[in-house]
Amino acid sequence: MKQALVIINPSSGKEKAVNYLEDTTEILRSQGYSVTVRETEKERDATHFCVNACEQGFSLVVSIGGDGTLHETINGLIDQPHCPKLGVIPLGTVNDFARALHIPLDPEQAIQALRSSRIQKVDLGCVNEQLFVNVIAAGSIAQSLSSVSSKDKSRLGAFAYLKEGFKELMNTPVHPLRIRYDDKVWEGESRLFLTALTNSVGGFEKLAPDAEVDDGLLHCFIIKDLSIFSTISVSLSLLLGSLKNHSDVIYFTAKHVHVSSPQSVMTNVDGEEGPPLPIDLRVMPRYIEVILPEEPLS
Repeated sequence: MKQALVIINPSSGKEKAVNYLEDTTEILRSQGYSVTVRETEKERDATHFCVNACEQGFSLVVSIGGDGTLHETINGLIDQPHCPKLGVIPLGTVNDFARALHIPLDPEQAIQALRSSRIQKVDLGCVNEQLFVNVIAAGSIAQSLSSVSSKDKSRLGAFAYLKEGFKELMNTPVHPLRIRYDDKVWEGESRLFLTALTNSVGGFEKLAPDAEVDDGLLHCFIIKDLSIFSTISVSLSLLLGSLKNHSDVIYFTAKHVHVSSPQSVMTNVDGEEGPPLPIDLRVMPRYIEVILPEEPLS
């Protein structure tokens, strides 16, 4: 019998995650799976659970939680000879990965989508020795985004990040960065460097509108030194999906990027605190298979 592992973060979805567990296991069993459920209690639990599922030959791993739970889960897939398919029940504040893949943000609908036979191979990114599913940010803003309160996330959703980021863009110093990408080098001062794998970042689905989940590319933005007027203009460009065309933004795509600085600069990885610079980024094309909803009839 096929085996499925359900990894659930009981504190997700305003601590309502367990309410969706029975329906999830019922649908998986109806699809012919033997189901094992593991609840996370501490950091990296989801990673260890996923590693065990890979080693034991599980066919499917389902993540019930937010982007943080998903980030930990996919990090159990590093260098595994066998990678299970992935199912996602999004219960977080932003759910960028689900947005990019058009997985329903309504948990009940996402659970029903586990019946689907539609599978898509999706890119992952690697930063130093860990995987990421969505975005890397480097700069003072990255540190402030890591400290956005749970209260603000629940109350404001994606706008909690915009509010904090807007404040930081106006108030923080620039950093000298050296960015090597493919066969090119950029050196200069920047307030923020972003790398996105998908079109949805912080809940805004127009930051990198050209990004596809399987295009094998890192979509990168260097935001240079800004006045308050430029800051407002950049923020509007973000909302309108034209950020890459802004005069104070350098945009490029690459398969391999190295970012360094003589100063201490923090990063944010998939919404959580990441390693300080330097960082080495590379794309891992079509690395995992994800269950998607059946395409609607035309």
